[in-house]
Amino acid sequence: MEYLEFKIKCLEEFREILIAELSEIGFDSFLETEDGIDAYIPEDGFDRQSFNALIDRYRDAAQIQLTEGKMPKVNWNEEWEKNYDPIAVGDLVYVRASFHPSQTGYQHEIVINPKMSFGTGHHATTFQMLRHQGELDHKGKRVLDVGSGTGILAIMAHLLGASEVQAFDIDDWCVDNGNENFDLNGMQTRMGLGTIRQVNPLGPFDIVLANINKNVLLDEMEIYAALLKPAGYLLLSGFYAEDVEDLVDLGKKLGLNWVKTSTRENWAALILRKSS
Repeated sequence: MEYLEFKIKCLEEFREILIAELSEIGFDSFLETEDGIDAYIPEDGFDRQSFNALIDRYRDAAQIQLTEGKMPKVNWNEEWEKNYDPIAVGDLVYVRASFHPSQTGYQHEIVINPKMSFGTGHHATTFQMLRHQGELDHKGKRVLDVGSGTGILAIMAHLLGASEVQAFDIDDWCVDNGNENFDLNGMQTRMGLGTIRQVNPLGPFDIVLANINKNVLLDEMEIYAALLKPAGYLLLSGFYAEDVEDLVDLGKKLGLNWVKTSTRENWAALILRKSS
């Protein structure tokens, strides 16, 4: 399978936004560079019209310069090793790849070999979700991770003492990668494949985690609410700060009360709690 490569020079503050936007139109691997990002997509899944519209939308504000090429075969692990640095979320957790040395001084450590899956802790949404998880009691709790990606949030739940963690993703590559990461972190959990409606997880859960995007969250939030125990927590991210009100308003209608909002690089995260 051949990949298209797009070298995108842009302002630093737009890197994460462009990665999130490109992932929505089929791009499945990104490397941050000194000048911006390199983005990759299978040639047979590339939508030129959507891509051009996205680039045009950000071209002036992000000062985008674009170079397009083709890569027949890529050693993704080697590319990640060149460009993937560890990240710390306060003293809560140190997230590293297997080729990085372990570090002391953190409550927990997660080993993630991300390949082409989303969720290394670097993105502002994942960072905030991890931080919010650290604020909640997971001990003995049942936890559901919706759209698990690399499995990083499910692993965090396990390390925080959850008695059961269920996770799934719509991408079979993410499922394979997530299960590899579960093994690296001593988890017996196996990631499922499909949407929440296809997987049909058996509730109730004490905590539901969903780091996806606004449209999916709005579509599925009623399901999340139904799967939560009374007084259970719903942690959401994957949307911009200006979208918070829409999600909070829907949550109220579903008996989910606002607890906390955080923002990082204009990306937002929410903690909602079901009425008891």
